[in-house]
Amino acid sequence: MKAYNFNAGPCVLPKEAIESTIEAIRNFDGTGIGLLEISHRTAGWERIMAETRQLWRDLLNIPDEYEVLFLAGGASTQFFMVPANILAKKAAYLQTGVWAKKAAKEAKLFGEVDVVASSEDKIYSYIPKNYTIPADADYFHITTNNTIYGTEIKYDMDCPVNLVADMSSDILSRPVDVKKYAIIYGGAQKNVGPAGVTFVIIRKDILGKIGSRQYMNPLPTMVDYRTHAVDDPKNISMFNTPPVSAIFVMHETLKWLKDTIGGVEKIHEINVKKSQLLYNEIDRNSLFVGTAAKEDRSIMNHCWVMAPGKEDLQDEFMAFAKARGMVGIKGHRSVGGFRASLYNACPVEAVEALVKCMQEFEELHK
Repeated sequence: MKAYNFNAGPCVLPKEAIESTIEAIRNFDGTGIGLLEISHRTAGWERIMAETRQLWRDLLNIPDEYEVLFLAGGASTQFFMVPANILAKKAAYLQTGVWAKKAAKEAKLFGEVDVVASSEDKIYSYIPKNYTIPADADYFHITTNNTIYGTEIKYDMDCPVNLVADMSSDILSRPVDVKKYAIIYGGAQKNVGPAGVTFVIIRKDILGKIGSRQYMNPLPTMVDYRTHAVDDPKNISMFNTPPVSAIFVMHETLKWLKDTIGGVEKIHEINVKKSQLLYNEIDRNSLFVGTAAKEDRSIMNHCWVMAPGKEDLQDEFMAFAKARGMVGIKGHRSVGGFRASLYNACPVEAVEALVKCMQEFEELHK
């Protein structure tokens, strides 16, 4: 039986990236030494780091005035690194899910936080609108895609202050105008690699704002972005030993996206096609109903539940789907129901198999 991976993260990766990583673990760069054993100060690894940064620049058209960093600690570490570095007096946050709420909580350790709007009143099933961003905020923080609830901000907003975005679960799924952001960050384990490395795209002039902070000045060395964005290209993101295996898989995944798929615009077309295929079935099928507001539905994470009066079929459908190779469609423990994550490396074939599974289950219960 073929398995179809819909896990929300860690998630499906390109087969090409997996195969090349396996080979590198055996023998990295023709050295006879495996990837997990090499020194990160070898010429071969310095080349991989430089190439990975360049792949990010090429895929997102990142301007020269931004630096691309690879750090450890996941996006959760960025929840406190961002305010530690750039919150001088007040920050504004848009609360669209659990992770956005956690980010705001961490920022409150460093200064005043203004939650400009929240969708918690309806279990984060929509993106708030018609809110005001305070002009005196040091920055405005958004979470562009809400993995648990299946909502997404699918555009690059104009912002009167520095815009900071957690793009953990939709980065590289659509074109992004990087120039509209001061910082973009996220965990790699959705679209760009395995768990273990975090990407940070930061405008270089932001690094100079650290001295204006009121709290914890000077910063601990590892918390200070300047530590990781040094002038010497050979030392960027290598103040301490980087997570080489996770970065290598990222390198191979970005190569796949650029060379095999054809870039971000092309993968966005594919993602929209996959997403519409599944949402059309959720809306058509008499046994299921979507949970996110239609105008805010994510193209990455698709959430649904049994239709009213059909709730007793939930466990039966889960077993039915599992028997047909559907992996990772159980909804997050905090909301229940079902969730299918259609990240970049998830093939159209997998979505077609899930739709067929849903149709067959409906036929059994007519």
